[in-house]
Amino acid sequence: MLKDMLKRKVIIASSIIGILIIVLLAFSFLNKKSVPVSRIPVVKAMKVIVKDTDVYQDYVGQVEAVNDVQIKAKVSGNIVAKYIKGGDLVKAGQPLFQIDKRAYEAAVLQAKAQLAQAIANYENAKLDADRYKILAAQDAVPQQTSDTAASIAKQDYQIVEAMRANLKQAEDNLSDTLIVAPFSGKLGVGDDLSLGAFVTAGQTVLCTLSSPDPMYVLFSISENDYLNMIKNGVDPINSDVGKRIKLVLSDGTTYKYPGKITEINRGLTQNTGTLSIKALFPNPENILVPGMFAKVVLLEGHLKNAILVPQMAVQQILDKTFITIVDNNSKAQMVPVKMGPRIGSLWVVEDGLRPGDNVIVEGFQKAPTGTIVKVIEVTPESLGIK
Repeated sequence: MLKDMLKRKVIIASSIIGILIIVLLAFSFLNKKSVPVSRIPVVKAMKVIVKDTDVYQDYVGQVEAVNDVQIKAKVSGNIVAKYIKGGDLVKAGQPLFQIDKRAYEAAVLQAKAQLAQAIANYENAKLDADRYKILAAQDAVPQQTSDTAASIAKQDYQIVEAMRANLKQAEDNLSDTLIVAPFSGKLGVGDDLSLGAFVTAGQTVLCTLSSPDPMYVLFSISENDYLNMIKNGVDPINSDVGKRIKLVLSDGTTYKYPGKITEINRGLTQNTGTLSIKALFPNPENILVPGMFAKVVLLEGHLKNAILVPQMAVQQILDKTFITIVDNNSKAQMVPVKMGPRIGSLWVVEDGLRPGDNVIVEGFQKAPTGTIVKVIEVTPESLGIK
């Protein structure tokens, strides 16, 4: 009987152990099922671009007319004729306004009469001087009388010259009653005077006139940009660089006529620390107008075997710049880099990368350093980079 009891206990214990094993196996299975299987992040990456690269800089420029003047009258008077309207294109020498000339015509007649009188007086004095000179030589009159007559003749001659000058001034004033365009150009709108208006010599602005072709574009570059140009051997005026400047208009289109640098300021502007530059652009189609803003694109230098990456690959954290690469073990590595100039949608890497490096352009946020990643290789063309 004791033997049967022991046998039953062994059977019960074995059953309990079996049940415990089943429970443990089930718990282990359920526990494994509740833990998600980690996935390898997928990223897009591309090889760095290595090529010789021209470095351009963009500057904000403003269009100015080569000749831009306020036309003022040289004589005073009322406007009696107006031959133009605002916005007209005019030729050099074309009449613009007529000032009342009656008073100036009278002044010319008066000056002519005064000159004629002065000439008559001089001729009479000259005859007297010649006669007294002969008589003095014959001791018929004192030498003093001859000298006085000669002096009077000289004075009368000076009066003649003064009257000639008065006549020339009167004729110039009469001529100046007709206001003509000093050069070919386009008139301003809304600033021209009306018929009957009184103008004061040298003060009243009759209209404004600007020459349309060619046009200046004024822009400024920083001291560092200027020094970079000099270091790269770029002469802003005499080199080909200074003769091939591009202009991008406000609508994003590139102006089809290249410009050239014609003027560089003698020094930096004190309050901004920039250098003012003028470039000259042909304007045969009158697209450029004074006051227009445009982007000046200037070649700053040339880089040999430059390393370039898409701007989307660059990460800026506080004052640091990083790029995430994929190493030979398919692990992501965030590396610090030093960036150079931007060239379109690309960015020059001056330090931190080597030719052949594979940079992550999409998905680096989910791939911290040391993470094994699955790489989808992309090309510059697939990213829209030319």
